[in-house]
Amino acid sequence: LSSPSPSLPRKVLRSTATMPTIILSHFNIFCAVTGGFVTLYGLISHFAKERLYMSEPLIATAAGVLFRYGANWIVPEEYVDFDPITLEAATLAFTRLALGIQLVLAGLQLPGNYVRYEWKSLAMLLGPGMTGMWVVSALLMWGLVPNFSFLHALAVGACITPTDPVLSNSIVKGAFADQNIPLDMRNLIVAESGANDGLGYPFLFFALYIIKYVSHGGEGQPQTGGGHAMAYWFGETWGYVIILSVFYGIAVGFVARKALQFAKERKWVDYENTVVLPVVLGLFILGTCGLIGTDDLLACFVAGNVLNWDDEYRTETSSDEFQPALDMLINLAIFMWFGAVCPWYEFLHNEGRIPLYRLIILGVLILLLRRLPAIYLLSPKIRQCHNLTHTLFMGYFGPIGVGAAFYLHVGLEFLHLVQVDGHVREDAEDLREVLHLVVWFIIMCSIIVHGLSVPVGKLSFKVMRKAERFADAHPKLSGRNFHDRGEERRKSLRASMSVSGVKGDLPLPPLTPKSAHISDAGLESGDSESSMLPRRGRLSLAPPTPKRAHDSDAGLESGYSEFSLLPRRGRLSQI
Repeated sequence: LSSPSPSLPRKVLRSTATMPTIILSHFNIFCAVTGGFVTLYGLISHFAKERLYMSEPLIATAAGVLFRYGANWIVPEEYVDFDPITLEAATLAFTRLALGIQLVLAGLQLPGNYVRYEWKSLAMLLGPGMTGMWVVSALLMWGLVPNFSFLHALAVGACITPTDPVLSNSIVKGAFADQNIPLDMRNLIVAESGANDGLGYPFLFFALYIIKYVSHGGEGQPQTGGGHAMAYWFGETWGYVIILSVFYGIAVGFVARKALQFAKERKWVDYENTVVLPVVLGLFILGTCGLIGTDDLLACFVAGNVLNWDDEYRTETSSDEFQPALDMLINLAIFMWFGAVCPWYEFLHNEGRIPLYRLIILGVLILLLRRLPAIYLLSPKIRQCHNLTHTLFMGYFGPIGVGAAFYLHVGLEFLHLVQVDGHVREDAEDLREVLHLVVWFIIMCSIIVHGLSVPVGKLSFKVMRKAERFADAHPKLSGRNFHDRGEERRKSLRASMSVSGVKGDLPLPPLTPKSAHISDAGLESGDSESSMLPRRGRLSLAPPTPKRAHDSDAGLESGYSEFSLLPRRGRLSQI
């Protein structure tokens, strides 16, 4: 400010000193648009989530599409100078960052020692469950994608096998989840989505190593053959990537827990830094695992689980709102990026590689059949599947999102290095195109379908309930006669009385079209069937019973009519 920089042209210095300048840089536009969107969403967030039951990923994805193709404010291609390889690397880094933090938080959400007590259910879901989802997805793609080998279908199926922890949070949290989903099932969904995101590497690299070293005779590779591919798969993928990451996550989580306890005993750490510990721990694991080339996602989840092994951390920070706020910001940011970077144009124009109608059929079948058959077959071994409803819920709500995008870009990065004479090999390039197209389409299908499932279900329930009330109020229009309504009322009363062990038929007179106005002790005309159920202040249309002595709460005296079994004050409180 004291003196102008001599490196700047005189003309620029004069203009900046005399008048303000509008700088339309990508950074300024991105910050303005993102901040404005999050602010506006925050003003209606409670109404959107608790009243409309809309998920944050769906809203953020729609905003990303609007800002990219509607207003042209967020253009990811311009940020990387229209280099697709750099854009893939940027999206991979973004998904790693979002998943790393989310998986540490997912491990902390579980009760202490959860993996020890629920290892059987987790083993079913992570072993035969993931394998079944992988194979079913590959078979569907093999059958619907033209000129596509089963080996390549296995690679694509591996990307969508893991259950997404970010989308799962929108299902297992909130008013709808608290009212309709049992707590043990919510915990199992969180544990499965956290663990299987890191366990997607073996499924993906089983196909990728065979493609690289066996397909096309391993052209372009110094060593070829199935034995070499399996050596890499067992040694590098299972040994170095999976097993090492588990031990590394255990070590980091254990050291962090002991260090935190040591610091708290001496009052060295304040509450704010205790709350932010999972975030910085996730960043540390992402960086160190990236440096040594092991599985950072699995290590993050294991570390979060070990950090809360004694359940002390979760109990201490349960009332803090920092982690839910951070979770909301991550959801909005990553899915707004997805909406902007998704190849929407290629879904319609991909040079006939996969017609749009085949993509739609594939997306529907994947959402219906990828997970449900495996969960149904394994439900007897999964303790949390108490009945058929719980099994169907577990089989349907297996969202595909950030985890699939992560493995998509891991696969794209690997296939880009399968080269012959400096160019990507032909079969690898074909797989790259199909992988990019199909996985993005299925991600968008899952965001839309799973994001709308709860609001559509609630709306359908309300419509059905209003239709029943209309039928009760207008029996002639609905075609229901009064005898049918009387029968329904008898069945309802029998069901309510069966709770107390009372048996026998109810001699109820048939309902009449119009009942006379009765005082507060009776029914008014136009009452719905629900108002005919016994409650204080209303009696049903039963003949009066004589008063008897010793009318106690303990039970019924002999001689009472069946209709005197209706609950009212001072009688049959157990009903």
